[in-house]
Amino acid sequence: MHKKGLEKFYDLVEAFESLPTIGKKSALRLAYHIVHNDTFCGLKLAHSIEDAIKNVKKCTSCGSISEHEICEICLDEDRDNDKLCIVQNAKDIFVIEESHQYTGKYFVIDEIDEYNINGLVNFVYTNEVSDVLFAITPSLANDAFILYIEQRLEKFDLKFSKIAQGVPTGVSLENVDILSLAKAIDGKVSI
Repeated sequence: MHKKGLEKFYDLVEAFESLPTIGKKSALRLAYHIVHNDTFCGLKLAHSIEDAIKNVKKCTSCGSISEHEICEICLDEDRDNDKLCIVQNAKDIFVIEESHQYTGKYFVIDEIDEYNINGLVNFVYTNEVSDVLFAITPSLANDAFILYIEQRLEKFDLKFSKIAQGVPTGVSLENVDILSLAKAIDGKVSI
């Protein structure tokens, strides 16, 4: 319920509160800081949000996010083309990159549909991939996901592995510390 005369302030609080992991108290603190303590920060934030929404899109090759048609990782000739890491969310790529344990390319499958699967098959063929690493949150549903992807890629001579120790069951990659993620990638297991 908005207090009369503060509708715009409470609209801002609600906007912050609608973001993941931001509760009512944090939203109130953020709104108060922007409105009362640092209006320049608020204007900069508003401009950055607008700019990102206009310019950030999906990479047409791997499904990650980019400001260009093809992302920097796909264009990087120093990456190992024969290694492919499959993730379920583009933000997981940033977490893995921060670990400095992976030098291959990525492919995002945020939902299993023919468009994504055909894109994956094309990516594997085009890049002559030989090693596939599944970097997804361990769960029974995701084990089925892995099995389905393996079956769809069976015509290729591929070595499959998944991240190992260090990533607890049911915890998303964005909530795993870098050391644990680095160990999980380094200690990957064949499947």
